[in-house]
Amino acid sequence: MILRHLSISLILIAIFSGCQSHPSGGTRRVEVVIETIEGDIIVELYGDKAPESVKAFLAVVDQDLYQRSSFYRVMNTDNQASNAPKAEFIQGGLWSRIKKRPTLPMVPHESTEQTGLTHQAGTISFAREAPGTASSEFFICVDDQPGLDFGGPNNPDGQGYAAFGKVIRGMDVVRKIYRKPENDQYFEPPITIINIERN
Repeated sequence: MILRHLSISLILIAIFSGCQSHPSGGTRRVEVVIETIEGDIIVELYGDKAPESVKAFLAVVDQDLYQRSSFYRVMNTDNQASNAPKAEFIQGGLWSRIKKRPTLPMVPHESTEQTGLTHQAGTISFAREAPGTASSEFFICVDDQPGLDFGGPNNPDGQGYAAFGKVIRGMDVVRKIYRKPENDQYFEPPITIINIERN
């Protein structure tokens, strides 16, 4: 009898452990590769902490919409007003000066206060105007950027930006792109993103 109860307990533990090690698609962490003409950037997306942001980003990835897109903008200490809170990042996505960006669903804003994520070196985050207007444009922090977090001074509404992942390989590529020629915060020429795919 004791042996039977022990066997049932072991089976239940195995089933529970299996569920824990294979969480549902909405909560698991996913890797993507940002393939650029300067090299690959591998990013881990935190779907367990920022589910809405990761779901929205992967929807764009899975439709191959990032194919032949670009990193087009850079913020560095030299191209911002001297009295403005500084940020250091490269920004990419579907925006282009030559063609119209496709209309995509807007992403509910997941602040760093909500997710517990912060804008450290290598963090990927959604660019936006008002909270809840992000869709396809993203940026990668070159250094720690606490001013982009909830309550930080870099956005007047105080809501910060929606961090949803982090570079785990390829920060050398991020910094190489960051150092490319720019004019008034825009790369000249933009750095081509060949595609973004699940790794």
